[in-house]
Amino acid sequence: MRKMQGEEFDSLVSFFDDMARTEWLGGVHDELKKASGSWEDLSVLDVGCGTGRLLLRGVEEAKQLSGIDLSSEMVKASKQNFFFINRSNKSHFSEGDACNLSFEDNTFDLSLSTCVMFLLPEPEAGMKEMIRVTKDGGRVIMLNPSLQMDQMAAFNYAKEHQMSGFEQTSLLKWSNVSTKRHRYTPEQLSEKLKGLGAKETKHIEVLDGLAIITVAEL
Repeated sequence: MRKMQGEEFDSLVSFFDDMARTEWLGGVHDELKKASGSWEDLSVLDVGCGTGRLLLRGVEEAKQLSGIDLSSEMVKASKQNFFFINRSNKSHFSEGDACNLSFEDNTFDLSLSTCVMFLLPEPEAGMKEMIRVTKDGGRVIMLNPSLQMDQMAAFNYAKEHQMSGFEQTSLLKWSNVSTKRHRYTPEQLSEKLKGLGAKETKHIEVLDGLAIITVAEL
């Protein structure tokens, strides 16, 4: 499976920023934030941060927010979004590879990743890096498509929830990419994460089971 390059995402900044603000993905981000608990006084990392929309949900709580993305244009957009709300001092964004994070071991209290791990040729390498940079007693939380996710299932979900326009289009595009990369069962995710050192895992089905939020306790 081919490794994707940052330049492939540079022209998609507006698309991903709009997708992060859809009801379907925005709702999933809300669920993930809820599952992560309080960010009060925490150092939080988002791997594959896109335009920083997920991190914005905890900007008033966290001590420090960091984001890393393969695309230099996504990094620029993240910095801009935090600048607009006068929170640049609480954030740090950089260009980098999810499989080779430029952080020391045990740096973050909480590490997040949405719509990223399943894209990697070897998702375990990204998961391993997330665990490495997260402190003992910290948490790693991810969003991945489930085995149920495919274009027909996504179309039926969109129809049932009366989605149209960009809401529907963006979900269908995500489903199409999912079938070409990686999809998981909760059991598969637990096995991988525990093999990499996670002590406990729990899973929350979202989008009527088409995707999975996974919380790993370290």
